[in-house]
Amino acid sequence: MKPKLLKMSRDILNSFSIRQDKVPYFLKSWHYHSEIELVRIEKGKGTQFVGNNIYRFEEGDLFLIGSNLPHCWRCDEIYYKNNPEVLAEAKVVHFLENCWGEQFLDLPENKNLKNLLIEARAGLKILGKTNIEVSKILEKLIHAKNTTRIILILQALDILSQSNEIEILSSPVFNYNEDIQAQKINDVFNFTMINFYRKITLEEVAEVANISPTAFCRLFKSVTKKTYSQFLNEVRIRQACKLLIEDKKNINYICHETGYNNFSNFNARFKEITGKSPLQYRKTFLH
Repeated sequence: MKPKLLKMSRDILNSFSIRQDKVPYFLKSWHYHSEIELVRIEKGKGTQFVGNNIYRFEEGDLFLIGSNLPHCWRCDEIYYKNNPEVLAEAKVVHFLENCWGEQFLDLPENKNLKNLLIEARAGLKILGKTNIEVSKILEKLIHAKNTTRIILILQALDILSQSNEIEILSSPVFNYNEDIQAQKINDVFNFTMINFYRKITLEEVAEVANISPTAFCRLFKSVTKKTYSQFLNEVRIRQACKLLIEDKKNINYICHETGYNNFSNFNARFKEITGKSPLQYRKTFLH
C-alpha cells in the first residue's frame, strides 16, 4: 500500500470542513495532508501512528494533527471482519492555516493560536476537561451554518491554545517526503503490524523495503528518529497492553502472543516503554 498525500476537496462555500465518519474501520494507510486535522474518536479502538509516536487510541480520544504530519488510526483486527455491529466513528475537522486569510495568524490577539498550530506539527492529544469542552463544541459544529461555524471552530482552538491539558505525541521535527523512501517506510509499517507476533529479522524487513540491511537501518532512523528494533518493541508492547486489559490470559501467554520468547526480555521492554511491569499495568487498570 503506497503512502498517501491526501488532497482534500475544497468547498468554495466553506472555509473549512467538518464531517462525521461512520465506517467499518478508519483509513489504515500512513498518510498526510496540508490541512490541520482536529479529530475526536467517537467509537473504535486500535493503534495510533502519529509521526514517530505509537500508542493505543480508544473512544473519547481527541487529537490535533498538524500540517503534513504523517498519521493513521489502525483499528484492532476485529474491525476488519465485516461485523456490522463493530463500527468506527469519528468527528473530523480539516482546515488550512491560512483559511481565514494570510495575515490572520499574525494578528496580536492570535499569538497563542499561532503557537498552538506550531506545536500541532508534532501532534497533540487533548486531555481532561479541555477534551470535554472541545468535544461539546464539535457536537454543535456538526450542525452549525454560516458565521456560527467560524465562531465555534475558533472558540475550540482558543480553548486549546490556553490549555495545559495537552500531550505532545511525536518528535518536534518529523520530516516526510512524497517519494519512494516514504513508500518503503509505509510498506515496513504494514508488514510489522501483520507480523509483529513472530520473529522478524533485519534481513527480512530490509527485503520488504527492497534495500540492503545497512541502507534500511539508515533510512528508518532518518525518517522515524528511532531504530527498527525500538519501533517493533513499541508495536509489540502496545499490543500487550491491549491484551492485559481485555484478555484474562496469563502474562506468560501474552508474552509469547506478542512475539517475545523470553519473559525477562518482555518484562524489561514493557517496563521501559510503559514505566510499569505487566502485572502492575494490569492491576492499575483494573483498580
